[in-house]
Amino acid sequence: MGASLRMFGVTAAVLALAVSCPANTKAVYYWVSHGSPTDPVWTYFLQGAEQWAKDTGDDVRTSFHSGDVPSQQEAVRVAISAKAKGIVTSTPDPGSLTKVIAEAHAVGIPVILMNTEDKSSGRDAYVGGDLVAIGRRYAQYLVDHNFVHKGDFVWMPVEVPGAAYQVMETQGVETVFKPLGITYEVTEAKLDQAEIISRMSDYLTANRNRIQAIIGLGDLVTGSIKRVFNQVHIKPGDIPVIGWGNSTDTAQEVLDSYVNAAMWQDPQATSYLALSLAAMAASGIPPGFDITVGTLYEKDKAATYLKIMEGSGHK
Repeated sequence: MGASLRMFGVTAAVLALAVSCPANTKAVYYWVSHGSPTDPVWTYFLQGAEQWAKDTGDDVRTSFHSGDVPSQQEAVRVAISAKAKGIVTSTPDPGSLTKVIAEAHAVGIPVILMNTEDKSSGRDAYVGGDLVAIGRRYAQYLVDHNFVHKGDFVWMPVEVPGAAYQVMETQGVETVFKPLGITYEVTEAKLDQAEIISRMSDYLTANRNRIQAIIGLGDLVTGSIKRVFNQVHIKPGDIPVIGWGNSTDTAQEVLDSYVNAAMWQDPQATSYLALSLAAMAASGIPPGFDITVGTLYEKDKAATYLKIMEGSGHK
């Protein structure tokens, strides 16, 4: 039989099903995302999990939780009840998965974090970007290219303020900006595309005169720059922009000069490698290392990543 990848909702019925189902001859792994299924980057992460299931013949059961921490915690417990061989999950907030990871370890199930790190969580390994380093790189890029100077103000929109990715990226940004006297503000844009454009347009209209640069702390906000700029009549290049680049929208924005540079985080590879580490750990080979991914691309490389995201190219 071919590999299967199952979407599941976190409900009492599903939990009961997970407990009562007879043993499957295929190994079962759970892939649990704190992201939204409508977020473009998570489509690519999911593709990596699907490819791994196809290549290995194992059963990978996936779910998205859109920042709902209790729902994600319950999903991990579903995996534990189903006696999963391994669990791959992302971190919604620092400390939010520490207890359920301990519960998984108590019954011998390895847990690999992907996408967002939480070193104190007890996870077996991490596959993804170093978010503090990425934030530092964003800020240093703006400084190195003379886009910002002492006394300047940088706007940093994000989908979910307080989420792990925003907290860690901001820590990195601050290590560069604070000594230079550059200030910034993180604002909420939400996860809905229409609301993101509306909120960003309103903020940009009200604060245009003081914004010297923009750092997009999430894929949805960075991918909305062109539409926001067009809505408020700002020409591409008038405000330097850097941020996440895991969507076709952002790659095209780089090509069209709306975004100066964007970060590709190898989402398909992240899921594939994380599941591979989970399988390795389940076989008794402990991963004594983490895997760091991520490449900053500018206009000269944007077409390459656009092709990857459109499914017509290979990295």
